[in-house]
Amino acid sequence: MQDDQDNAEFPISDNPESNQTSYDDEADARDSRTFQVADHGIALSPVPPAPARPAHAASSAGAGAAAGANAAAASSMDDDHFTLRDFFLWCGVPVLIVLLIRIFAVGFYEIPSRSMMDTMVPGDRVVTSKLTPKIFDLQRGDVVVFKDPNNWLNEEQSSAPGGGYLIKRLIGLPGDVVECKGAGQPVTINGVAINETSYIRPGVDPSAFPFSVTVTEGHVFVMGDNRANSADSRYHQDDGDRGLVPISDVVGVGIAKYWPLDRLGAIDDHHEVFKDVPDAFGSNS
Repeated sequence: MQDDQDNAEFPISDNPESNQTSYDDEADARDSRTFQVADHGIALSPVPPAPARPAHAASSAGAGAAAGANAAAASSMDDDHFTLRDFFLWCGVPVLIVLLIRIFAVGFYEIPSRSMMDTMVPGDRVVTSKLTPKIFDLQRGDVVVFKDPNNWLNEEQSSAPGGGYLIKRLIGLPGDVVECKGAGQPVTINGVAINETSYIRPGVDPSAFPFSVTVTEGHVFVMGDNRANSADSRYHQDDGDRGLVPISDVVGVGIAKYWPLDRLGAIDDHHEVFKDVPDAFGSNS
């Protein structure tokens, strides 16, 4: 009998929307009574029983929680899965960057002869910057690597194949007049004597014989630091470029020695030696 009364007081419909409306109305009734008790301090009517949540609402809530859990699990699985795209991102991109730097920015060479002693000795391995002269201008004192212009390597005491490249110190720029009056005399550039003791091999003269060369446009004048054993621009004045090196053949400027480890260190360009040398008339330097 009591069950019938309860059912009569709170009828349940087969319509889900009707059940939801009934549930909302019952909740409003309980809220209204709560306000009445707060206002009067007494209970004016019996407390309505708590409305039962419609079955479809509970089912919907459970389904939503399950869907959320499934989505989180799927996301976790996606995060743990290493794709081909991830491989190229973490492996391919760094390799590509290294290759681009190697091709366009730096070069590696082995010293083949004794012409640059004691700055560099045969077997030293050096790293060069390819940005000069492609982007930056050459300067007097730069240690430059260049393609062998006219079989210079055949005339040097070479201990290893140079790969068709030589390395020397740049002394004269286009328009410069480079001269020396012979043994015991300094090299002069545009009439100004330079003190080369900071890089010339000890006990060696700047030049054992006199010479005078005007550097033509698009070329540079180079000499080895070991002047007594360097077949440089002084020795090739009868070749096609009169002993000068075309700037287009310069492939880089020495930065550092990286091997062997006990020879590790920067290559000094000694620009300060040339600070008082005036630019030649019409020079771009």
